[in-house]
Amino acid sequence: MTARTIVIDHGSGYVKSGFSGWNEPQLVHPNIVNYRPCRENPGPSSARRVVGLGIDIFHPDTFSYPIQRGHILNWEGVEHIWSFVMESHQKGCEGSPVLVTESPLRKPVDRKKTLEIMFESLCVPSLLLADQLEMSLYASGLLTGTVFDSGFGLTRVQPFHLGQPLWEGRKVVEFAGQDLSTYLKQTLFPEGSDVPTVFQMQMADTIQMNQCYTPQNLGDAIDFLQNLPPGSDEQNTYRLPDGTSVELTPMQRLAPEMFFSPEMFDLKSPSLSQVLVDSIKTCEDSLQPRLLSHVIACGGNTMYSGFGERLEQELARLHPSGFTASVCVNSKRKCSVWLGASIVAHLSTYKSEWITKVEYDES
Repeated sequence: MTARTIVIDHGSGYVKSGFSGWNEPQLVHPNIVNYRPCRENPGPSSARRVVGLGIDIFHPDTFSYPIQRGHILNWEGVEHIWSFVMESHQKGCEGSPVLVTESPLRKPVDRKKTLEIMFESLCVPSLLLADQLEMSLYASGLLTGTVFDSGFGLTRVQPFHLGQPLWEGRKVVEFAGQDLSTYLKQTLFPEGSDVPTVFQMQMADTIQMNQCYTPQNLGDAIDFLQNLPPGSDEQNTYRLPDGTSVELTPMQRLAPEMFFSPEMFDLKSPSLSQVLVDSIKTCEDSLQPRLLSHVIACGGNTMYSGFGERLEQELARLHPSGFTASVCVNSKRKCSVWLGASIVAHLSTYKSEWITKVEYDES
């Protein structure tokens, strides 16, 4: 396809977009829309209110996520975001083909609605719908391995052999960064707090990105943080916009531990490392050594310091077969789905999977 293909990876937390051939998306935006009261409907009813992008500072309680846990709940919101993306990239590049990545939880009705929006509302000339986990495989440069993708709303695992998905090994769990963010908001702002929700979100996000890390040994990490002299570690202190400071507890700093020990946070989900091992164990015994030694970690949760090393450590413990466990953590793993799609847009092997506007109209 043409080098000016627009690639859109729409996840539960963020939408990433840009032109194929680039090494990273040119636009990254939160997957959030808002509904502002308008002259025709100034009241609280959602009917016929104006949809906007992001959080409206004048109506901060009207925002929502149109995609939650990989499920599309608000197609109007999705279409609004896609319209914004297309307008941002089509200046001077009208008529560009579009590649849209798809969640493993997609349904036939979701694909049908995607085609309808792209061809009828946004008038794209041709479209390719691509599986997100397969795109992460292409971004890694491997053909055999296990893709482990943990993002905002979902954690997905998919083993591949010679480029083909081993469907029996696919695992999707609703346990990801959203749960860590919820834990931080609940512990930082006890029930009854009058702090605005938007501020809670921003504070939790900042702490997640800058001050949380994955311990290699939880007990040792807690002892270390508890025994630090007061004020000796600035990372334990979060300064609020009004100048006041909040001291973070060891478990808040070590919140990514929940992905390996969810029971310590009163969560009933299996650990992400156990989900990964269960996926590999469903595959043929002869393939398991290669699948275990080529784990491709990607998604926002894998960005926490120490995450890759801890995951490798847990794999060796949970799969005590004598095989070597190895986790690949690429520097661009946060946008690996988009990057793989950027590569696939140019591959001739996918030529037959593109759908043109003419084909859509005829069918």
